[in-house]
Amino acid sequence: MPPFRMPDGTFINAANYAAASAIYKAQHAPAGPVGVVPPVAAQVVFTATVAPVGQRRALAVDGKTLRGSRHIDTDGKPAPGRHLLAVIDHHTRTVLGQVDVDGKTNEITAFAPLLDTLTRTELTGVVITADALHTQREHVAQLHERGAHWVLSVKGNQPRLRRQLAALPWRAVETSHRSAETGHGRREIRTLKVVTIAAGIEFPHAAQAIQVTRRTRPVFARTGRRARWRTETVYAITDLAAHQARPAELAVWIRGHWQIENGLHWVRDVTFAEDLSQIHTGAAPQVTASLRNLAISLHRLAGATNIAKALRHHSRNAHRPINLLKII
Repeated sequence: MPPFRMPDGTFINAANYAAASAIYKAQHAPAGPVGVVPPVAAQVVFTATVAPVGQRRALAVDGKTLRGSRHIDTDGKPAPGRHLLAVIDHHTRTVLGQVDVDGKTNEITAFAPLLDTLTRTELTGVVITADALHTQREHVAQLHERGAHWVLSVKGNQPRLRRQLAALPWRAVETSHRSAETGHGRREIRTLKVVTIAAGIEFPHAAQAIQVTRRTRPVFARTGRRARWRTETVYAITDLAAHQARPAELAVWIRGHWQIENGLHWVRDVTFAEDLSQIHTGAAPQVTASLRNLAISLHRLAGATNIAKALRHHSRNAHRPINLLKII
């Protein structure tokens, strides 16, 4: 059977057409911000994404540019690719919300609007992780008002704060957590140190400073040859006090945020070939990205660890995606 043409001009195979049509129509409902997880799946994501027993729930805020949406506008000038900011559940790696970032600004202005889309998610006691761009005083004030906690990276965009963190007596601090793993052709060792902030760190609500040292080196499977070690030191801060978050928990949240790149962005780029999609008109880039987020999230909730394999499995039978969506 030939593929069906969706309203935005893209094509989809027969096995996924019924489900995709329902999601597409729901996504184009007049109410609500464009780019949020479609309403037909919002309840599924909300009811299934819960924190592991005895642990805090953690959500990651991270952005991605749709490179294929770059184009030449009507004035003959190059237009940048659409940039989307999303919030992802650490534990299930499901996408809970997504907003479009205005091309004239950056992710910072989209942070609060993104949190506003989480109408079905209670943020009290939840840990929010984000990269250094979101280490902003306004952001932590907003999270504090909502009762949420945070773990934020500190890099060159906050030079004064980074100098203050780097100047702490780290050599005198014992390693609080250590982990090591080998995979994807490299060996990686991570150590974490934590100190309580008493004074001198000019950032609101900061309770602990964190130093993470990552040592990596390639391992060549065929020859067994090992290259030189490469060392990277990064800093982070959190409003969680020592009695609220153990070093092992901090390590999991920081590592979990880095893994969003593999768990979501890599899948969208490689499995769904997102960067090859040249859709750029109107809300179409956000809509198609939301469809990809929805497909990934539903398969994650169903227990899939390999999204490409799960897509192949569901494409062989038209009833499988419909059953996955629970729309019948």
